[in-house]
Amino acid sequence: MSTPPTAEDLRARTRALLAAHPPATTPRAAFLAARFDAGLAWVHYPEGLGGLGAPRTLQAVVDAELEAAGAPDNDPRRIGIGLGMAAPTILAYGTREQKSRFLRPLWLGEEVWCQLFSEPGAGSDLAALGTRAVRDADGDWTVTGQKVWTSSAHTARWAILIARTDPDLPKHRGITYFLCDMTDPGVEVRPLRQLTGEAEFNEVFLTGVRIPDAHRLGEVGQGWEVARTTLMNERVSIGGMRLPREGGMIGPVAAAWRARPELRTHDLHQRLLTLWVEAEVARLTADRLRQQLAAGQPGPEGSGMKLSFARLNQEISALEVELLAEDGLLYEDWTMRRPELVDFTGRDAGYRYLRAKGNSIEGGTSEVLLNIVAERVLGLPAEPRDDKDLAWKDLAR
Repeated sequence: MSTPPTAEDLRARTRALLAAHPPATTPRAAFLAARFDAGLAWVHYPEGLGGLGAPRTLQAVVDAELEAAGAPDNDPRRIGIGLGMAAPTILAYGTREQKSRFLRPLWLGEEVWCQLFSEPGAGSDLAALGTRAVRDADGDWTVTGQKVWTSSAHTARWAILIARTDPDLPKHRGITYFLCDMTDPGVEVRPLRQLTGEAEFNEVFLTGVRIPDAHRLGEVGQGWEVARTTLMNERVSIGGMRLPREGGMIGPVAAAWRARPELRTHDLHQRLLTLWVEAEVARLTADRLRQQLAAGQPGPEGSGMKLSFARLNQEISALEVELLAEDGLLYEDWTMRRPELVDFTGRDAGYRYLRAKGNSIEGGTSEVLLNIVAERVLGLPAEPRDDKDLAWKDLAR
């Protein structure tokens, strides 16, 4: 086994990339492709898959060099589901062919991904899902069911999908994980209008969708284990994102406080100070979590970070609306749109207040995450479940 590259090795590789493909004159797509092929996309991924087998912490070395040179990024907010959820799951469970086929266009942003997990009858209790995948004589699968709250389904080419393949087993054991082509016949995406007036989310109807067995991820019946890898990465990507000081929701509130002294009151000042400190603690805790991840796989700590993220966003956005008084009641536009990404800081206070309400639902409800933290972090007894060993087909619905 070759020795993993050092920080100096990565600096040298990055500077060689910049010299061969100057960002000022190289088309964006060509630069990103060259970066991936040089192993500087995910340095901790294996060689040939956008990485060099380096320690995960050394990604910051590459990113700093590229940022200083004005190099383009791969628009991570637009392809966040692919980067934060699909890619690490494919890396962990995919075949060699699946990794080679999907990781490069995913990182380059050529193929957008979405997540087909939640269902109308299986939201918080995801393992109770009812979408069926039936295997035919050729070994391939036919999938029928409905998914909901699907971000980016209207722009996605691919989806990570879990479906029930054996209704005679208990709910956690009869699930299989698939990669679904969103352009295939039988896939229908319908907008789901939200409190903000937009349709960032979607409903997805699957009617006799054919999925080749080559697009199964993991073993048959292993879907819940594979899905847990996705969910843990999802919570880290939501709650553990890298932010500068006063990044995220606290930034606009602090800026408004400094710019509008006539709006200040003692009570608002005390609340702002408290939330500023909590936001900074959350930011530093997220940084520590990312350092821990460099040595292994994401654990239940990401659930705690995601809990904190949801609560802080809702409290901060409520304070901002109150601070702005009459201006906080304004809302820029109720036009029905289907955006490609969520832009909290690029919109007005009214949007932030309304959109933050979803933070305690998406990526796992706060109630479910509290259970995860209680059981897996604090070691408290698990809640009693009378359906643990009951076949899915016999569950009350």
